[in-house]
Amino acid sequence: MGIPKQFLQEPIIEQDIMQITHKDTGKDLIRKGRALEAIVLTRTLAYKAEHHIIENGTRTMFLIR
Repeated sequence: MGIPKQFLQEPIIEQDIMQITHKDTGKDLIRKGRALEAIVLTRTLAYKAEHHIIENGTRTMFLIR
């Protein structure tokens, strides 16, 4: 999947974590990382679609209800 280049220049809006263990293989870590990236990107796009994120020049405002 990967993050589109346009989003790499945007401010960080959402972050999350996922539990891993010493039993996870390299493939497990890649799979979990991609899944987490998709979850966080989906949340961020939902915030933007619901007008919780407003961009004003070089500033980004996050509206909390």
